[in-house]
Amino acid sequence: MCSSLKIHCNEKDMNTLLRFKKGVRDPSGMLSSWLPKLDCCRWTGVKCDNITGRVTQLNLPCHTTQPEVVAYQEKDDKSHCLTGEFSLTLLELEFLSYLDFSNNDFKSIQYSSMGNHKCDDLSRGNLPHLCGNSTNLHYLDLSHNYDLLVYNLHWVSRLSSLKYLNLGGVRLPKEIDWLQSVTMLPSLLELTLENCQLENIYPFLQYANFTSLQVLNLAGNDFVSELPSWLFNLSCDISHIDLSQNRINSQLPERFPNFRSIQTLFLSDNYLKGPIPNWLGQLEELKELDLSHNSFSGPIPEGLGNLSSLINLILESNELKGNLPDNLGHLFNLETLAVSKNSLTGIVSERNLRSLTNLKSFSMGSPSLVYDFDPEWVPPFQLVSISLGYVRDKLPAWLFTQSSLKYLIIEDSTASFEPLDKFWNFATQLKFFNLVNNTINGDISNVLLSSEHVWLASNNLRGGMPRISPDVVALTLYNNSLSGSISPLLCDSMKNKSNLVHLDMGYNHLTGELTDCWNDWKSLVHIDLGYNNLTGKIPHSMGSLSNLRFLYLESNKFFGEVPFSLNNCKNLWILDLGHNNLSGVIPNWLGQSVRGLKLRSNQFSGNIPTQLCQLGSLMVMDFASNRLSGPIPNCLHNFTAMLFSNASTYKVGFTVQSPDFSVSIACGIRMFIKGKELNRVYLMNDIDLSNNNLSGSVPLEIYMLTGLQSLNLSHNQLMGTIPQEIGNLKQLEAIDLSRNQFSGEIPVSLSALHYLSVLNLSFNNLMGKIPSGTQLGSTDLSYIGNSDLCGPPLTKICPQDEKSHNITKPVREEDDDDDKSEVYSWFYMGMGIGFAVGFWGVFGTILLNRRCRLVYFRFLHRVCDFVIRKMISIY
Repeated sequence: MCSSLKIHCNEKDMNTLLRFKKGVRDPSGMLSSWLPKLDCCRWTGVKCDNITGRVTQLNLPCHTTQPEVVAYQEKDDKSHCLTGEFSLTLLELEFLSYLDFSNNDFKSIQYSSMGNHKCDDLSRGNLPHLCGNSTNLHYLDLSHNYDLLVYNLHWVSRLSSLKYLNLGGVRLPKEIDWLQSVTMLPSLLELTLENCQLENIYPFLQYANFTSLQVLNLAGNDFVSELPSWLFNLSCDISHIDLSQNRINSQLPERFPNFRSIQTLFLSDNYLKGPIPNWLGQLEELKELDLSHNSFSGPIPEGLGNLSSLINLILESNELKGNLPDNLGHLFNLETLAVSKNSLTGIVSERNLRSLTNLKSFSMGSPSLVYDFDPEWVPPFQLVSISLGYVRDKLPAWLFTQSSLKYLIIEDSTASFEPLDKFWNFATQLKFFNLVNNTINGDISNVLLSSEHVWLASNNLRGGMPRISPDVVALTLYNNSLSGSISPLLCDSMKNKSNLVHLDMGYNHLTGELTDCWNDWKSLVHIDLGYNNLTGKIPHSMGSLSNLRFLYLESNKFFGEVPFSLNNCKNLWILDLGHNNLSGVIPNWLGQSVRGLKLRSNQFSGNIPTQLCQLGSLMVMDFASNRLSGPIPNCLHNFTAMLFSNASTYKVGFTVQSPDFSVSIACGIRMFIKGKELNRVYLMNDIDLSNNNLSGSVPLEIYMLTGLQSLNLSHNQLMGTIPQEIGNLKQLEAIDLSRNQFSGEIPVSLSALHYLSVLNLSFNNLMGKIPSGTQLGSTDLSYIGNSDLCGPPLTKICPQDEKSHNITKPVREEDDDDDKSEVYSWFYMGMGIGFAVGFWGVFGTILLNRRCRLVYFRFLHRVCDFVIRKMISIY
């Protein structure tokens, strides 16, 4: 009898689900049970009402397992997730209350119904009339569909019963009316639009109709404004607001009820600026406030001390000034207080913390902030995490009373860590500790490091290698004064298997050969031993590191050939062996994952192997200052990564996951661009083959790399012309072809490279007129050593310009003045010469001819006699 009364799926609901399935690609068969012959209430992810048989829940999130080590540029593996179109035909399920398709891989939203009738075109902002009734939907989660592009949220506004909306990670770059849509949801309790590329936060709007909202997460967007006041006035009649114009209607009443029910407000990682408004202190129910990583200025408002319910207050990484308000110490429920990386001043003492009995996480540090704690003070709290910056003199004594502490960060401090034995013993309880840019000045050769993550960079640590336990996952000893051999660290036997993933000991004074004990460290993903004094050959045992992605051995004294065993490192992304004494030929067996290959300043010889053209992911190819010869391969256009123009933002690295926390480690490669060395955080598309013995012409295929940003072929024996195809390299910022044997004219297409800021064509056999263009006329140093070049910026006038100058030179007012000045100069010069010639012509004749002299003096005598007689007669 029970079997005969069993309720089956509603046929209308089943047809709606089948229409949805048509637009979905299902690579792993998640929807394989969605078949017409089966009861849809038994389909995967579908739940029905036990009485009516109507579909009430769709729960199909994609579960992805994240490996312990994740590369930045590697997305979660979603090859098994649902993809394709997400059709809003699901909104026709009248009794649907729960909808979760989070963490899938949908690409677009289909706004129109796929049934016999069509709903209005929601993409134009119209509200649907024929798409069914979805007034029962309470929960909607499409978060972490990172490639899902949504043009507007107008379709959300009709879900009048919605209480939970999470679109975090969905792309909404063109949505300017998002607030208008979500404020039409009177029952909304939680709204998450994190990392959605939103730009409009309605800075001039004063009210928003969120009468029930408790959680608002707008972190990680592109808001550029001061904090809008509607966040405070989260309640009003929506009919009085014109959101499309970002202004208030004149009929707006003077007062509205403010329930101030908001409990969580996340606005971190935006571009918000101006002072933090004091009205935030009136959000009486607020428990979590995160305004970190913005550009807020001014003091921390006193009003925040009124938030008696506040649990987490995060204001770090802003531009806040002034003292830490005393009344923050009255927030008895506070568990997290983070105000580091600001410009705070004044004194911090036990007075600020003594009432915070529930404090678990504390972060503080500004250059002008002074710590003044009583050395006998014992806090009423036990911290799990603490971050201190700019500590002077001594570390606070109460720090060593924190027996529950697991995470410790001390940065930019001149405090004494002595006695060091006490500090290192205290550190054994920590899971993670980060000491960066301090003045520890201690010998760590006898120290046992046992934390999972040990970060000891730029502290002037001395002595030999420390000992590490098998629990250590990441070890950074970068930029210290460590010396001696690396062997004690790697070759001392361990009782248990090593878990070390990250090893960074660059910029120290290490000496000796590179140990051959790498077989016991197969978990390593990142090795940096650059800028030391290590010598010898690269050991073959490094080839056993099958997980290795980043290997930096630059600026040491290694010699010999690159061992073929590195061929086993199939996952290698970055190989930096620059500035050593390595020899032999360029390795041609590298795995296809390589993104950066730097071999500059070694003794490599022979040709550039054509096998390198198989490295489609290669972005940095730096073989400068070697002894390479022969032609440049004509297959470099196979570097497909160099076809894209977003390389300057291509950040590489990896994230090490732990059960309680994760650590992201940025990697990259040092590049010589525009005559200077750049940091290693980002990768640029760069080819540098300078200072070799390469010959022949440059293959045209190299000009097909449209994303190339820097090209340096200088100091070789290359010949031929520079083709017009060089204008295809629209992203080029620097080009150096100097000291070769290039001939012909400079192509006009070079003047169209608008990003070009460094150009060097000097010491070639180029001829003709230099094309006009801002990029090409900045300095004549780019063209010296080309005797047949002419035109600006060179002083040499081209023959065609000189002829036109003489024939058709235009007359300007300035030129007319110059011409007049020139005429007057010649006139006065002629007068002077004429006077001199006339004078010496007459006077010289008188002096040299006797008869002329007698006639002349007789004439003078008569003139004088005549003048004397006239004067006598007058008187």
